[in-house]
Amino acid sequence: MNPSMERTALADVPAISLALARAFADDPVFAVLFGGPPSLVKATRFFEVMAQMQYAHGHVYNTPGNEAAAIWAPPGAWRIPPMQIAKRTPALIGVFGRHLVGTLGVLNVLEKNHPTEPHYYLEFIGTNPVHQGKGHGAALMQPMIDQCDREGVGAYLESSKESNVAFYGRFGFETTKVITHKAGPQQWLMWRDPK
Repeated sequence: MNPSMERTALADVPAISLALARAFADDPVFAVLFGGPPSLVKATRFFEVMAQMQYAHGHVYNTPGNEAAAIWAPPGAWRIPPMQIAKRTPALIGVFGRHLVGTLGVLNVLEKNHPTEPHYYLEFIGTNPVHQGKGHGAALMQPMIDQCDREGVGAYLESSKESNVAFYGRFGFETTKVITHKAGPQQWLMWRDPK
């Protein structure tokens, strides 16, 4: 199988959000954000909101059958403007409920550790577990890595599972820092220099 990547159509945002929700079902940091394992409905809604916020930048991608998706932010656009957040606050309250304050705390820690040099930011990438191991993740990574190299800019991500560090390493990412959140789980902050 040789999966490919395509820019996500707005009509496919619900389908890719469901794939990402399933991919992140056992993610330890995600569980902290939700105050426990999130329901599939709430997790899907979260990814819909995130995809919609980044959609205007043109770097939300999926595999043709929506088995997997990735949400990237281009250089200079990783920080979501306060007006975008304010506009979607009702949806975020519906997703996180009373855990929203704690969620914002975790996101604040990540923001403080975010690099300042120009880079593409891989905000989320995931494959529906029933389709994992078929090359979908690589299909979503490689074209963006190639773009980084063509443009001569770095790439950055935060891995919330140590088991995924080696996967990102195959694309040239290196761990620059490991942070431990107050609630316990760790995240591996990873950077890739252009080649």
